[in-house]
Amino acid sequence: MFNVHLSRLVLRTTMGGFRCNRSSPLTSLSRFVSTDSSAKEVEVVRHSGADAGIVTLALNRPKAKNALSRSLVSQFRVALDEIRSDHQARVVVVRSSVPGVFCAGADLKERATMSPLEVEQFLYSMKMAFKELEGLPQPTIAALDGAALGGGFELSLCCDLRVAGPRAQLGLPETSLAIIPGAGGTLRLTKLIGPSRTKALVFTARRFGPYPALSMGIVNDVVEAGECMDDKDTADHSLGYERALGWAREILPNGPVAVRMAKRSINHASAVDPATGLDVEQLCYAQVIPTQDRLEGLRAFKEKRKPVYQGC
Repeated sequence: MFNVHLSRLVLRTTMGGFRCNRSSPLTSLSRFVSTDSSAKEVEVVRHSGADAGIVTLALNRPKAKNALSRSLVSQFRVALDEIRSDHQARVVVVRSSVPGVFCAGADLKERATMSPLEVEQFLYSMKMAFKELEGLPQPTIAALDGAALGGGFELSLCCDLRVAGPRAQLGLPETSLAIIPGAGGTLRLTKLIGPSRTKALVFTARRFGPYPALSMGIVNDVVEAGECMDDKDTADHSLGYERALGWAREILPNGPVAVRMAKRSINHASAVDPATGLDVEQLCYAQVIPTQDRLEGLRAFKEKRKPVYQGC
């Protein structure tokens, strides 16, 4: 039978959200500024020119290797809220501004100062942040340059796609610290690669590079290592990000409403029975029928030119 709850969910999160508006209240390049005067640990960069529509969400806590502190998680959630309501944002790339690391996981030094109640509260906030990243309507791509361990790896699993640079090191090492992944890693990795492989990685706390990750289906693309990689060359530490931008540029020309609806339909497909999944797909398809972009696509096909989509 048709799942009424899911149908309402799809309709509630899509209806009325696609209006043609060529002007944006946001500048082509902006940064998230924390209310905490100590540092900006999360930056939102809106690309301009041919890349307009691509948004980079950058982690920038170099002294702690982007470890997930209360401050960083709080800033991350504010940035996600900003991006979610930005109808000019078509693709989101999550990266690190710190050479050699994507995210080292939880801030264990800060964790050691927390009471059990504070740990519980922090874990809840981090889980909500990851859920909000996973729930962004735009396609998301994690650019993995360097270490993505524990919570950092779990963060990347919330993205739709993952691209690994040659220096990427991934893993869920929590059992080596007598804990388990606590931000959705056991669930999301199991859905991605199955329970047997997930158990092998979690039980052993194994760390692995980009090519094993590719062979297991954890990452979608890998940048091959250059013959003369230089640890001091910052360009070598952003190869994954450059490749992720390439993926974003492939997505960018396509109908924004269609891409968002495709994401929603695919996300539901893995969580419901086949009959309900087909119903959800039909609901998502219904959202693109009245759009100007659909008519523009038909006109462009007839006139043998590239379509220009407005996201409405």
